[in-house]
Parts: sequence; C-alpha cells; structure tokens
Amino acid sequence: MSGSGPTYFQKGFNLKDVVRPVLAASYHSTVVERLKQLGYAARAGEVGIKLAREFGFCYGVDRAVEYAYEAREKFPDRRIFLSGEIIHNPEVNGRIQALGIHILPDHRSPRDRYQEVVAADVVILPAFGVPFGEMQHLREKGCVLVDTTCGSVLNVWKNVHRYGRDGFTAVIHGKHYHEETKATASQALTHPGGRYLCVKDLPEAELVCGFIRGEVEAGTLLERFREASSPDFDPRRDLQKIGLANQTTMLMTESLEIQERLRQAVAARWGEAALAERFRAFDTICSATQDRQDAVLRMLEEGGLHVMVVIGGYNSSNTQALTRICAQRLPTYHISGAGGIAGATIRHRPVGAHGDSETTAWLPEGRVTVGLTAGASTPNNVVGEVVERILALRGHTTAELVAG
Repeated sequence: MSGSGPTYFQKGFNLKDVVRPVLAASYHSTVVERLKQLGYAARAGEVGIKLAREFGFCYGVDRAVEYAYEAREKFPDRRIFLSGEIIHNPEVNGRIQALGIHILPDHRSPRDRYQEVVAADVVILPAFGVPFGEMQHLREKGCVLVDTTCGSVLNVWKNVHRYGRDGFTAVIHGKHYHEETKATASQALTHPGGRYLCVKDLPEAELVCGFIRGEVEAGTLLERFREASSPDFDPRRDLQKIGLANQTTMLMTESLEIQERLRQAVAARWGEAALAERFRAFDTICSATQDRQDAVLRMLEEGGLHVMVVIGGYNSSNTQALTRICAQRLPTYHISGAGGIAGATIRHRPVGAHGDSETTAWLPEGRVTVGLTAGASTPNNVVGEVVERILALRGHTTAELVAG
C-alpha cells in the first residue's frame, strides 16, 4: 500500500512539536499520572482504585490521532475528510470533527462514499485501514492521502496477500462488518482466485470445522456466512486450503482456540501429513492488544477487587474483549466515558448486548476496590474523569489519593 509523490503521506509531516501542546491539553490527565506515581493502586478514604498497568492509547492510535492534527496544521485552508471514525472512541472523534475534519459514513460503493471529494481535498485513512477498492478509487481522484493505517494491521495484510498468492483461502477471525476486517478481507481479492471467510467467534468457527470434517452441508455454511465471505464463495472448493488471520483487536485466547480447532479439523479430514500443504497460521494479534489483555488478567489474578470498570467506545472490539475477560471473574461495567456514571446509577453495555443498561447501587457499600482499565482507543483524560466520578460517589476527590 505504498504511495509516491506529494499526494501520499504515511509518516506524518514532521509537525509533532507543533501539535504536541494541543494533544497534551486535549488528552493528558494529571489524575492518571498521579495513579502511576502511586504504583497504579491508590485509595481515597474507603474507595480504592486499581489501574491496569497497560491500558488506553496504544502506539498505533496515538500515531493516527497525531497525524490527523498534523494534517490540519499542514493544510489549514483545505477541506479534510476522514474515511470513517479514526478510532472507536466518541470523544476523540468529536475532537477530530471540531478541527473541521468531516467524517464520511460507510457506504458499499466507494464512488458514493467519496462523491464530494475532489483532487484539491485531503482524505485521512483511519488506523483500521480502508478496503483495497476504496484506496484505488481515492488514488484515481488524485486527492492528498494521509494514511494512518496501523502497522499491526499492515502485518496481517501481508499474510493475507501471501495466502491469496499461494491459493489459500483466508479465514479471518473477526467481525465481517468491522472496518479493519473489511479492509483485511479485501486484500485477499487482489490476487486472481483470492477468497476469504470471516468467523466472528468459536461457534461460527466450529461450523466451519464441521463442514471440513464432512458433518455440515455446504448450503448451511453458505447461508450462515452469506455476508461474511468473498463473492461466489464455494466451501467445497475454497476450504481445501486455508490460512488463518485475525482482526488485530480480538480476544487472543479465542483466536488461538479457533486456530487449533481448524487445524484439528484439517488433520481429521486429510491427515496430519497434509497439514503443511493445506493449513497455515501466523500470530497476527496486535502486541498492544495482547499487552492490555495480559495486564487485566494479572490484575484479576492478584485479587482484592470488588468490581471492574472498563472504559472505551461500545463499538471498540479490543474494549469488548477486555470486558469479556473481566466479566468472567467479577461484576464488570463497560462504559464509554465518565458520562456513564451519574450519581448512584451507571449506564453501561453488558457483554454481548446491543443496547445500554442502567444499574443502580453498582458500587458496593463499605470499603471497596474498583479495578479500572481502558481500551486502546481511550485517552488518559477520559480515564481520569472516570476516576473523579467514582470517588465523588463517596464524597472524595483525587487530591485525597494515597498509595494503597
């Protein structure tokens, strides 16, 4: 996906020193810095706060947001568009829009999505990347492209390219409707005969395994994955050789389980000796995603928590994965930001739900410790605001925080 000439920028504009003060003012948190200084565990009165040691903005998100601010600085008089949300966080996207950057809604047709874009405009490509067809359409328009696609995503694309080149169908653990997965799946189609199939979870993966073993009819598979497979997908032809990939923000343990089940199904169908020629897999889970999941697991294993609060956009897959991990151990509330905490009521998104729920008296009485983490698209200022809201429920302020 490399470009040439002055209309394609993938490494920013060397304006970091210019935008750094603005970014710090917008996303920095003295509360979070205080918690880090106190060893990620602090207490104000009877309320304890324990913060995961890896949380919030990852390198890829940090870079994408920085490039958006740099683009505004570099092209102050040009119209700037963004291909969908830059990351899955409502506050960050709101601040981007406040810069005068227009977020374009998703559309099946690149022609319709970018209809108002002309050669003199600037288009920012988000951290998730964009489908191959959209990139080609934008290049033909001749507009300035600022590509913030995360390096971890590009790594997955390379593997999917190899699968297509070598005649393997890419089986992608991801949500077929997610921006990143759509972009990744499109890479399989850049080779003649390239194919893909998206499975979102273990039950869907097991259905594919059942077909490979000869236990599930092709029609059943086609019906289930009608919207999650390449055009003219034929499981009898296209599941002869498969290569595994994943949306980088999925739950790592689930991705590994899906990989192993598919490997076993291929071995059961064609024998262990045939695995080398029929099955491929690479570790393409984002390291930042894994670090955040590991940090939460360590915190849960240490114990002492009464309730967990996970902060991040409701459509953020890595935040959803963190919520799933925590909800298996203790009461967990996924909130999009500090606004979710209003008095004794918390507005949150339960695991697997499609709408919000409200829970009253969610914070246990007496001495209590709240675990806290945030998805990779959540800035520190939002985390700090949540801490302030939690402490205020018991009449405390962040100024009272001490190690403990």
